[in-house]
Amino acid sequence: MKKRPFGRTGAELSLVGLGGIVVADIPQEEANHIVAEAVDRGVNYFDVAPTYGNAQERLGPALEPYRSRVFLACKTAERDAKGSAAELDNSLRLLRTDHVDLYQLHGLTSLEQVEKVFAPEGAMDTFLEARKAGKARFLGFSAHSVEAAEEALKRFAFDSVLFPFNFVCWHHGFGPKVMEAAKARGAARLALKAMARTSWPDPKERKWKKCWYQPFDQWGEVELALRWALSQDITAAIPPGELQLFRMALEVAEKFYPLSIEEVDQLREMAKEIKPIF
Repeated sequence: MKKRPFGRTGAELSLVGLGGIVVADIPQEEANHIVAEAVDRGVNYFDVAPTYGNAQERLGPALEPYRSRVFLACKTAERDAKGSAAELDNSLRLLRTDHVDLYQLHGLTSLEQVEKVFAPEGAMDTFLEARKAGKARFLGFSAHSVEAAEEALKRFAFDSVLFPFNFVCWHHGFGPKVMEAAKARGAARLALKAMARTSWPDPKERKWKKCWYQPFDQWGEVELALRWALSQDITAAIPPGELQLFRMALEVAEKFYPLSIEEVDQLREMAKEIKPIF
């Protein structure tokens, strides 16, 4: 699998990463096999968070044999220094490592959250101290809000932005501003929700239990959706947390080639008929 530069850091990431939800709530032996398969197929980017059930507990032992060869990203949803510091130390313990390659503020959704993070004794104190102490090589954030993402980028020179760069959302106006703001600040762009279609008609009747949104799950649509994201100016994408969908994403990434003009037009027309998740 091809790799791309992670912004200006000197690191390189595989086009597709493994989201920790894939190994949540499964036996450790199965998690070990999945991680080994991903590494064998060229994946060097792994992303996890404390909110992903027991994903950290499973990913830590599974990733341990490959730790020196991979790029490990983690997150915290804590907004103050005390809570985020405790959560970082616990993540390091569970992940069986002395550092993460990328530590991220998880899911910024409002200006109020951005203010809390940057306030005295906010989470940014933890982030800066973690980088100084060698517990985190790079600093970033994920967001589901254009307003919050733009404000965070103004406040600090983050190394990366993890955002829903998705063709349906993009063609409804959600995404282009964050892409341009991140590029202007020199922050690497990482894609969430690249394979998202729309919301579930009935959340209680989800076909894919680990996806809160309805993903594209038919090969032709999966290929087009992920190739659209990878054809943008991004470093890598994190597919949905379902193993079957992750493996489909691997196939797309292994054979990736940019969209044609005709395919871009096709997706623009498709997007018009789909209600975006954001």
